[in-house]
Amino acid sequence: MKVKAYTVNSFAKSIEGGNPAGVVLNADHLSENDMKKIAGIIGFSETAFVMKSDLADFKVRFFTPKEEVDLCGHATIATFYTLSMQDYIKIGKYSQETKAGILNVELKEDLLIMMQQNTPSYYEIISKKEIADSLNITLAEMIEDLPVQIVSTGLRDIIVPIKNIDMLNSINPDFRKVAEISSKYNTIGYHIFTLESLNSSSAYCRNLAPLYGIPEESATGTSNGALACYLFKYGKINNDHTSHIVIEQGYSMKKPSEIVVDLTTQEKEILEVKVGGKASNLFEIEVEI
Repeated sequence: MKVKAYTVNSFAKSIEGGNPAGVVLNADHLSENDMKKIAGIIGFSETAFVMKSDLADFKVRFFTPKEEVDLCGHATIATFYTLSMQDYIKIGKYSQETKAGILNVELKEDLLIMMQQNTPSYYEIISKKEIADSLNITLAEMIEDLPVQIVSTGLRDIIVPIKNIDMLNSINPDFRKVAEISSKYNTIGYHIFTLESLNSSSAYCRNLAPLYGIPEESATGTSNGALACYLFKYGKINNDHTSHIVIEQGYSMKKPSEIVVDLTTQEKEILEVKVGGKASNLFEIEVEI
């Protein structure tokens, strides 16, 4: 069976930047096993499969080369960019049914795509020593007044604060240990960040998810939603009812990416989380399974 698919770069800051995702439209006839095979053949960190939904405008399932995940930020951006470019949708607001719930997505006039994520859940604070050991760094390289903590706006990530960009870029992780610790705490992986940036952004980060077959990813929407909420919780971004946060990722991989997070807040509470960015480099491919 031959299946038409698309490849898209999400969150791209430059032509070579962003995070590639696969997108398969009209995927209702595909079995779960078919979707796993297609995701494996395409080989990107995630591939999205778009189907009809009785509950939302679209149903979207996300597969890594190894298994299904509840939600994927960059593959959502890729999905709605593809739907737009193939004339399924126009500028406006839509909803997607995912395993993380029914979430809203907005396609803006400048083709910025913003997607709703869940309001944050804050979980365990983890020993910095345990994390430092898996990253082959010392405790002195971590920011003293910020914890290592699991945060989720749809997927559980371990948020790790590092002092500066040079230290962050030089990290050479022990991926086996990172995968073991990710599994131990039932998380997707590590989202490592510094408050330093290259372009006057709110943070600069790297994302490691070897447990899911992704040693490092160049742009992650869900993880940066969680990071923005973490920064708000610990007073590192302004509390002015609507915070517009820009986060840099992928530079360590020579794939410059920019993720936008909008937080709607009231006093110390986050009422809404939206994550978004732009996409480019849409190509049609054929996959045989």
